[in-house]
Amino acid sequence: MTTFVDRVELHVAAGSGGHGCASVHREKFKPLGGPDGGNGGRGGDVILVVDQDVTTLLDYHHHPHRRATNGRPGEGDHRSGKDGTDLVLPVPDGTVVLDAHGEVLADMVGQGTTFIAGQGGRGGLGNAALASPRRKAPGFALLGEPGTTRDLVLELKTVADVALVGYPSAGKSSLISVLSAAKPKIADYPFTTLVPNLGVVTAGSTVYTVADVPGLIPGASEGKGLGLEFLRHVERCSVLVHVLDCATLESDRDPVSDLDVIERELAEYGAGLQDRPRLVALNKVDIPDGKDLADIIRPDLEARGYRVLEVSAVSRLGLKELSYALGGIIEEARAARPPQEATRVVIRPKAVDDAGFTVTREEDGLFRVRGEKPERWVRQTDFNNDEAVGYLGDRLNRLGVEEQLVKAGAREGDGVAIGPEDNAVVFDWEPSVMSGGEMLGRRGEDHRMEAPRPAAQRRRDRDAERDETQRAYDDFDPFA
Repeated sequence: MTTFVDRVELHVAAGSGGHGCASVHREKFKPLGGPDGGNGGRGGDVILVVDQDVTTLLDYHHHPHRRATNGRPGEGDHRSGKDGTDLVLPVPDGTVVLDAHGEVLADMVGQGTTFIAGQGGRGGLGNAALASPRRKAPGFALLGEPGTTRDLVLELKTVADVALVGYPSAGKSSLISVLSAAKPKIADYPFTTLVPNLGVVTAGSTVYTVADVPGLIPGASEGKGLGLEFLRHVERCSVLVHVLDCATLESDRDPVSDLDVIERELAEYGAGLQDRPRLVALNKVDIPDGKDLADIIRPDLEARGYRVLEVSAVSRLGLKELSYALGGIIEEARAARPPQEATRVVIRPKAVDDAGFTVTREEDGLFRVRGEKPERWVRQTDFNNDEAVGYLGDRLNRLGVEEQLVKAGAREGDGVAIGPEDNAVVFDWEPSVMSGGEMLGRRGEDHRMEAPRPAAQRRRDRDAERDETQRAYDDFDPFA
């Protein structure tokens, strides 16, 4: 049973942020010492990291569900919750990360390359952080945001300079075993090689890697045999080497037709393989019949423009010439690569007329509010706490949401949804003077924390506040 897996579905869940704490400091002779609720901790991220010691995705095949830890909630006495621990998942070099729809999210090449697969949620603010000169004793705290959940597909594409391609039992594994220190399984039956094998070859001052790709057969690009599973491992290679069996025992095969079949499958697969430099290695020429056949077909292959070398993995004939020929092509390919550009940071300033949200009217008459801030604020609101709901109304009003609803034609009783269709908060809109913000501007205050005022002053302040609120109601026209 093979232990090599090069494609898996991975379900990741980042940690949720801890909730903020609503607490009031109390001590002897000072029962109301002010809010002291701490903030919640941040949820842990899920991070993919390239690790050279990992060569397969087998671990994620057996355990496809991975979750980071949540942040801890805040506590009284200004104690913030502990952040969640990031979950670091090692992946092989050459791993491609795709979303559930097949869109490439990251191509991870190079030791230490990282990709944040799941973003941890923010921790909620405690009532100590929400306190202000006007809101001295908030009786609520913000909830922590949920972490990102994602369904990903990981595909492994071997990172090598040279790919050995050919029919099963053409001698590819034998060649890579004598060209390098690789120790693949070798036997005299088809499909001995079930996984790509990598070897490092030194030719003079050039060091390069060679991949032995499992045998291809007609229809491989359509899923027959093992070809479709492993053709992706050829995509990154700079040079293709056709290993042709000159001593095959199958009467219906010959090296030239084998070459035509493999070329057709590479062209059908695409991915630019038809444009890669090629060499032809006529293998098993240590056998008399193999040597005779190589002499017959070599002129035909050279007439097609191929560079042809005769080799034998058993007698090691022609291996030095093959290794140095590949080294020369690799050096040319490396020199032709454009120099790697320095990382360029693109700064896109926010437009001056960007409100940070949008209000759209849908076909069913529902008004939908979309934007990073409104959606985040809704996720952080405890709707079981009237004061927290009022605080949300204050924030939305200051952002200009109510004003935009009026401009969009919203009337009292119309449905308003904040957030995406699958996870939105829907309510019936009731236009107010300031969404309760200034009208209830003393929300969260506790007058017991202030110095006592004379009874006459308290009555005058109360009457003035009542008159001001009444005038605001009388003068407000939501449809003006």
